Amino acid sequence: MRKLLIKLFIKDYKNTSNPKVRESYGTLAGIVGIISNIILAAIKMIVGTISISPAIFADGVNNFSDGLGSIITIIGFKISSKKADKDHPFGHQRFEYITGMIISFIILMIGFSLFKESVVGIYDLFKGNAVPLDVSNPFIVIGSLVLSIAVKCWQAIFYTKMGKEIESDALRANSKDSLNDCITTVAILISTVIFIVSKGSINIDSIASLLVAVFIIVSSISLIKETINPLLGEIPSEEFVKELSDKILAYEGIYGIHDLVVHSYGPNMNFATVHAEVSREVDVMESHDLIDNIEKEVSKALNIELVIHMDPIEVNDEKTTILSEQMTLIDSVMNNDVDIAISIYDNLKQKYNNIFTSFNQFISGSYSNGFFVKNCLNMV
Repeated sequence: MRKLLIKLFIKDYKNTSNPKVRESYGTLAGIVGIISNIILAAIKMIVGTISISPAIFADGVNNFSDGLGSIITIIGFKISSKKADKDHPFGHQRFEYITGMIISFIILMIGFSLFKESVVGIYDLFKGNAVPLDVSNPFIVIGSLVLSIAVKCWQAIFYTKMGKEIESDALRANSKDSLNDCITTVAILISTVIFIVSKGSINIDSIASLLVAVFIIVSSISLIKETINPLLGEIPSEEFVKELSDKILAYEGIYGIHDLVVHSYGPNMNFATVHAEVSREVDVMESHDLIDNIEKEVSKALNIELVIHMDPIEVNDEKTTILSEQMTLIDSVMNNDVDIAISIYDNLKQKYNNIFTSFNQFISGSYSNGFFVKNCLNMV
């Protein structure tokens, strides 16, 4: 069903790095959510009113709010697909994260609202003021709940796979919301069946709603943390760092890299800067052309904006050559645990830092003259 909808309504659907294609995915997901949630909301609110079940009616209101959340999803994808402008030189893709956070807060508010209603219902139950459920048409009540569970489970799977297709936090939030709704409706179904089987002597409708409300609150707080992290700034994944590093180091004439920094301005808007080491004996224009080619080719391959700073270094010095070979051997022994090639420059800097530390200890009287000289020679 999902694949059919994608093929029918999304042009160039495989090019998910294209902002317009991402917008189409978000719009399709939003329209599906609006239609399915509004239908479920109408059914549950009618059944909840007929059966005098506050839990079923509240679940219908929840579905209606999910429909509004789907509208927010469409708006969010529309804004995030806008091109960079004078006021937003890095584009608008972070708005997609904001959309996910808004949906997460909506889920949280629904959880608190359901919690409040459940507490009032439990209080009335113990006071003997609870209004008994009307299940004179049990097949209609149970049938509507089973239908809702089926639709919500499908929604959760649909949003999850759509979110994976385009790596979208907003659609992941929608998926979490649908899963919460599925669990909520299952709890209501169980309490309703118990009420019917016990012929009205056991009414745990409000208790079930309370447990569900707690679950929704906890899961929404977790979801808020997940959606706010990209806005605050996250470290890039180890896989991405390794892939970027390997591609740069694969070029002949690059002897090492250091000071790699990656900034994310949205799901497909990454900027990276790095220092690449080249031989100082090579003509500067030749090295500059090499760096330009690497920037263009790697940027296109990884869909990032890459800026490389060129660092000329001495590569034919005997000591640095030995040191480089030693570090390569160590890297091999460690089974490539070092993600980024350790540059000659960084290793020399470490050596001199060690010598400087020894010199300070010598000045402070910790080392004797002979021991200081011997220690420095060993470091070199």
